[in-house]
Amino acid sequence: MSLTAGIVGLPNVGKSTLFNAITNQKILAENYPFATIEPNVGVVTVPDKRMDKLKSMYEPDRFIPTAYEFTDIAGLVKGASKGEGLGNKFLSHIRETDAIVEVVRCFDDGKIIHVDGNIDPIRDIETINLELIIADLDIINNRLDRVSKKARTTKNKEDLIEVEVLEKCKKALEENIPLRQIDLNKEEKEVIKSYSFLTLKPIIYLANITENDIGNEDNTYVKQVKEYASKENSRVVSLCASIEEELSELGDVDKKEMLEGLGLGESGLDKLITATYDILGLATYFTVGKDEVRAWAFKKGMNAKECAGIIHTDFEKGFIRAEVISYEDLIECGSELKVKESGKARLEGKDYLMQDGDICHFRFNV
Repeated sequence: MSLTAGIVGLPNVGKSTLFNAITNQKILAENYPFATIEPNVGVVTVPDKRMDKLKSMYEPDRFIPTAYEFTDIAGLVKGASKGEGLGNKFLSHIRETDAIVEVVRCFDDGKIIHVDGNIDPIRDIETINLELIIADLDIINNRLDRVSKKARTTKNKEDLIEVEVLEKCKKALEENIPLRQIDLNKEEKEVIKSYSFLTLKPIIYLANITENDIGNEDNTYVKQVKEYASKENSRVVSLCASIEEELSELGDVDKKEMLEGLGLGESGLDKLITATYDILGLATYFTVGKDEVRAWAFKKGMNAKECAGIIHTDFEKGFIRAEVISYEDLIECGSELKVKESGKARLEGKDYLMQDGDICHFRFNV
């Protein structure tokens, strides 16, 4: 399941530094089965302490955590929706992503010029969000010009529903409300799914701070960003991009020592990865054995048959059942055999909704 988060931001906010930290993770290419990695794509592994436990328990030949992509989107400037800067190229790239990480500068530094001359994180956020709103409005207006006339003439039910949903979206955008903030039911979301609206994508605001502000709760700029994000129920992650770049170049031991010296239990990048994984609506199930311990990302709400298809389409086509135990039961009992002896192992059918932490063995016949 290949999913992508796009990193966006104005010039000189720390976007490139953050992306360097991501690409320095040095993930093994053979452990990431999706497509050839492009220069502006970084692959991150999702931190999961459960994988360490499973690794020590099974001592597998292969150990593969789950992963997803971050795409470095070209820097945005005011007027992008009208073609300024890289304009349409920027917007087309972000339209292909599943979530947005918006880097916001939350530090003063006279040596690093801000495109607007001074630091104002809310102005920066609104500059980008307005460009995304305008771009979505353009798509809606163009589509309504075509489909509304047809709907009035033919009274086609599907066209009438599409017009109704697009009008609802247009009204919100004209009031500067991103589509992710309006109440859309499952049917309405399906109607507009193909448009890949930018403001419908979930968003994380990444507050880029200085090393001196790590662990400091009094950064005025960060407070402003958190207040803004709370109004739209979005998340904020604070980190120092330059420190994250340094950490990404260290081995595990040195990295741990540096984090302890900074008073951190985990890196800001790990927090960002985990938060993005969550807003993408992802959870993890595992397959285990002596040959391989592997984590698989799935969309929350997927059933056992669909999750089997993530491994291979044949698993889904010929699905018979899933043998399932929970990670917690495995750790508590100490082995798969003891889980079965305790009566906690389960046989689940195709409609079983997969849960985070399920350990599965799929039975299939093709």
